[in-house]
Amino acid sequence: SLRDELESLRFEKDAAVQQAVQRSADEIKLLKDTATSLRDELESLRFEKDAAVQQAVQRSADEIKLLKDTATSLRDELESLRFEKDAAVQKAVQRSADEIKLLKDTTTSLRDELESLRFEKDAAVQKAVQGSADEIRTLKDTATSLRDELESLRFEKDAAVQKEVQRSADEVGQLKEMSSKLRVEVERLKNLTNKNT
Repeated sequence: SLRDELESLRFEKDAAVQQAVQRSADEIKLLKDTATSLRDELESLRFEKDAAVQQAVQRSADEIKLLKDTATSLRDELESLRFEKDAAVQKAVQRSADEIKLLKDTTTSLRDELESLRFEKDAAVQKAVQGSADEIRTLKDTATSLRDELESLRFEKDAAVQKEVQRSADEVGQLKEMSSKLRVEVERLKNLTNKNT
């Protein structure tokens, strides 16, 4: 009947409202829980951010101090290097001046030595020329003496050869004469032997 249907509809409406209220209550609780969770997370993030900022500030302060110390150290090192460079330049200038003086002294000494050597060379050449002239004269005298001696030896050799030829001719004559005598003697002995046979 209409009353029952209306009662049923009211019951379903109340159930739907109750269900909607429950669902809304659940959603509200979920939203509250989510809000609480987000608040906690936000608080945690704020704390971490403050800690990170504090850490970054400390790190920046440490880095600034390190950079200041490094700058001071570099300034000191630069000053030291500038001092060392000035000292090295001064030393190089002094060494160059000493080397120039040494070279000048050496040049003067070498010039004097060269002049002395030139004088000694001229004297040695003069002495060598004189020695050569004396040696040439000695060699000429020796050559003349040897030529005379050679001529004398050639004359003596010719005389000796002539004498040897004469002695050989006499010896050959004697040998020929002896050979004739021996031949005559041999013939005589042959004749005697033939007579005895």
